[in-house]
Amino acid sequence: NAVNVPRDFEGCSTLRKYFGQLHYLQSRIPMGAEQEAAVPIAWTEIFSGKTVTHEDIKYEQACILYNLGALHSMLGAMDKRVSEECAAGAFTYLRDHFPHSYSVDMSHQILNLNINLMLGQAQECLLEKSMLDNRKSFLVARISAQVVDYYKEACRALENSETASLLGKIQKDWKKLVQMKIYYFAAVAHLHMGKQAEEQQKFGERVIYFQSALDKLNEAIKLAKGQPETVQEALRFTMDVIGGKYNSAKKDNDFIYHEAVPALDTLQSVKGAPLVKALPVNPTDPAVTGPDIFAKLVPMAAHEASSLYSEEKAKLLRDVMAKIEAKNEVLDQFMDSMQLDPETVDNLEMYSHIPPVLMEKCAALSVRPDTVKNLVQSMQVLSGVFTDVEASLKEIRDLLEEDEAQERKLQELLGKGPAPPSSPPPPSSSGLAEVSKECSKYLEVHEKASFTNTELHKAMNLHIGNLRLLSGPLEQVRAALPSPSLTEDDKQVLQNLKRILVKVQEMRDQRLSLEQQLREMIQKDDITTSLVTADRSEMKKLFEEQLKKYDQIKVYLEQNLAAQENILKALTDANVKYAAVRKALAEVEHKWNTTVQTLVASYEAYEDLMKKSQEGKDFYTDLEGKAAKLLEKARAACQAAEANRQQILEKELKKQPPPRPTAPKPALQKKPPELDGGGPEAAEAAPLGPLGLADLPEELRSL
Repeated sequence: NAVNVPRDFEGCSTLRKYFGQLHYLQSRIPMGAEQEAAVPIAWTEIFSGKTVTHEDIKYEQACILYNLGALHSMLGAMDKRVSEECAAGAFTYLRDHFPHSYSVDMSHQILNLNINLMLGQAQECLLEKSMLDNRKSFLVARISAQVVDYYKEACRALENSETASLLGKIQKDWKKLVQMKIYYFAAVAHLHMGKQAEEQQKFGERVIYFQSALDKLNEAIKLAKGQPETVQEALRFTMDVIGGKYNSAKKDNDFIYHEAVPALDTLQSVKGAPLVKALPVNPTDPAVTGPDIFAKLVPMAAHEASSLYSEEKAKLLRDVMAKIEAKNEVLDQFMDSMQLDPETVDNLEMYSHIPPVLMEKCAALSVRPDTVKNLVQSMQVLSGVFTDVEASLKEIRDLLEEDEAQERKLQELLGKGPAPPSSPPPPSSSGLAEVSKECSKYLEVHEKASFTNTELHKAMNLHIGNLRLLSGPLEQVRAALPSPSLTEDDKQVLQNLKRILVKVQEMRDQRLSLEQQLREMIQKDDITTSLVTADRSEMKKLFEEQLKKYDQIKVYLEQNLAAQENILKALTDANVKYAAVRKALAEVEHKWNTTVQTLVASYEAYEDLMKKSQEGKDFYTDLEGKAAKLLEKARAACQAAEANRQQILEKELKKQPPPRPTAPKPALQKKPPELDGGGPEAAEAAPLGPLGLADLPEELRSL
């Protein structure tokens, strides 16, 4: 029944019963590895598909326990998702009580992966419920942060080289999915931290939390390619929520609150709240296993004593692991805060060569030697057409202004005001109005295009120098890229820091190795044979004697843990000295990246600039033709207007009465010129403007 178990909770019950009875059996009959009653037991590995056989009843128990965890995880995915804790419990018991060498499915890393995947999904269920129940934002953020922590642990297990080789292709898919979830739930955590900041009216913090949530969600979306549509839909919905929150918060802060937006790393990190745990597996619980069908075969006292000893070993392991995990947590937090990677502490190697992306652009330009020449010629042609259009429009405008001035002077000469609105304009005037209207339209278009033209020339001037550089010798390109200048003291600081970082890694590796040794010793430590013959009153003393075998490895672990404080102190001191070097290297790296990006952008902008230049030439060529036609039209209209003014002036002057000799009058009786309306004085006072005597009819020149 356990081999062909149904996929339901009845199947879980069957597996538990069989597991318990196997436990009872192996405590009485020597069916362990290399024991008298051992029989071959075969199971198929889930990842490799290989059949693995061991002559060990514990292998049967381990496989049943693995399937119990797997079945619980399947039921959790199908139902209300409350079985992940049961699944995590089964995998935890398997990790802590059975050898990891039976098959790849049961390696320490694979089991750690399964445990954290189960706990992460169980925590997800609580997160959903807390959100549906409208719990406080800070609590929801902590629950979501714990989901992130579980999945980070799972990701560490996936990144292990041993795990990657065991899982094969599936490892990449799982890792990508787990990383997507890490970013997604980190975004959810920061979304709710932003909501809490909003409740506390910390509007600057609100903006940075929502910004961080948006950034992490974008990372999740990148990693979600290839995921089912339901996942894509959830991501789009979350983007709508977070994007809306961020835009609203930023707008409010920019225009209303004006609070300073702090850097994210200056804010207190969100500490996860683990609200789920692996449910313990008790192989001897009668309520689960049913009656012990082997009760009469072996005295229960030996089995009970062995169980007690196993609990003592488990207690010892828990105590040691608690210390290790506490130190590891401190170490991880410290290293995260330092942001020091031994592989990239100095990055000096990158400055010794031109990056491939830039080499590619240089190679592309080497087969196109006329690139800069073509761009300059295109600029010159565009400038010439632009200047021609501007000259034509200026001439039209000058003609119109000159005509307007002549018209104004004629009106002043004739002593008239401006023509009433109701009077129809002369034909020449309406022609000029049309020219003026068209000229205004062209000037407006020209002014708008002029701004675009100016920007295009700026862009061209910006990129031409870079294109010349890329077209030149590689030595010049290399010389144009920034490079760090370190003193001998700076190099010594770097070497010291690297040395201490190596020590940190050695400490980590040694700690992990000692932990694995301790686990293996505990797994192999079976004193059942001794317990059968031991006196019950001597059990406690026997346990103490047996547990002394772990003292040496515990001492090594204690020394390793104690060394951490000194190493971290040395690393802190080295990092203080490294700060100035780090800043200088960071600045150079930033300049390097900026320079490379600028040069690449100039190369990529070439085709666009040529295209826009051609569009500008086409536009101005068309405008030049229109402006030339309008200029001819303006000249004709101005000539017509001038002829019309001459006719008007001649008519007006013919109306003047001929001069009569008059007796001189006393000065007191003389009328002022403005009241006389005629006479020599008025004629003398009237300005003729640009019209000279030669332009007047013969009979009027004497006036």
